[in-house]
Amino acid sequence: MRLDKWLKISRIIKRRTVANEACDAGKVLVGGKPARASYEVKVGDEITVNLGQKPLKINVVSVNEYATKDNAADNYSVIN
Repeated sequence: MRLDKWLKISRIIKRRTVANEACDAGKVLVGGKPARASYEVKVGDEITVNLGQKPLKINVVSVNEYATKDNAADNYSVIN
């Protein structure tokens, strides 16, 4: 699944266009390197999102096409 779509489905970023723009601006890192929106997300990837004051580091647990509001957070785990 594309990175921008995964960020939206996991509800880390509200809209796919915003996720796409964040990737283009270099604010989304995968494995410490800037990632394009078309990057294929895999289980085990470490993603860093720099949109707020504190960067959000997450680990991909699962890649699902659909997620409800209740189980969207099951797609990732937060790393501190």
